[in-house]
Amino acid sequence: MTYLITGASGQLGTEFVHHFQKRGLPFAAPPETHLDITNAACVKEAIAAFKPSVILNCAAYNDVEKAEEDATVANAVNGQAVEILAEACKRNKIFLVHYGTDFVFDGLKEAFYTEEDQPGPLNNYGLSKLLGERYLKESGCLFLLFRVSWVFGPGKQNFLYKLQTWSASKPVIKVVDDQVSVPTYTGDIVSATVKALEQNLEGLYHLTNNGCASRYDIARFFLGKTGYQGEIIPVSTSAFPSKVARPAFSAMSNDKLSSTLQISIPTWENAVDRFVKSQAF
Repeated sequence: MTYLITGASGQLGTEFVHHFQKRGLPFAAPPETHLDITNAACVKEAIAAFKPSVILNCAAYNDVEKAEEDATVANAVNGQAVEILAEACKRNKIFLVHYGTDFVFDGLKEAFYTEEDQPGPLNNYGLSKLLGERYLKESGCLFLLFRVSWVFGPGKQNFLYKLQTWSASKPVIKVVDDQVSVPTYTGDIVSATVKALEQNLEGLYHLTNNGCASRYDIARFFLGKTGYQGEIIPVSTSAFPSKVARPAFSAMSNDKLSSTLQISIPTWENAVDRFVKSQAF
């Protein structure tokens, strides 16, 4: 298979680039300036140039706060762009892999969400991602839709990077303990995606590490690994006023994917431990 990666400079796109480079597999990862997925003509040109058999759509608009203020860009990148990619993939018989989010759920279930649960986004970001899911399913193209959550990996676009930055200058760090989901490592997302493609999976799956955690749980575990000597204090979400409503419990079950692929996806603690060792914090 020949792969075309969109959003190649993001943390997930970067992980795929490293994976393919290490294994000597054919891929193209043009910068966003050369592959604007919101531009149908640009997508058409990229497909003609690279002739991929699989497109990995790692591009996303993840600024939850800005999306609440103005949903235009979020809808364009997370919604309409997916429609453009899906239609192009259908025309050219290309398999499309797209990544969704736990934020399509409202967090009221108080149990792990499965693929059968009905979405109910609380904010514009979640709505934009759900829009992309709907375009994908209605397009008629062959696809894999992986919902992921609280993604972390090398780069500056995740909660662990924020924690590391805060720990460098703050003797006390306050972290919310009433938002719970599943921290998910880019390395494990890539491994599961590749295995799913090898086994010709199609459709919707939840792709997360095992277990679940609050932001506070993650902070304690991660900063404990990095040697932080300060205080970590649990606080409620109300301590950080925001216009954005976030699900209190959006942890998703990966049972469907794990059983289908016959794999055991590592726990989030194991994933954070491997990430810390790889980054030499």
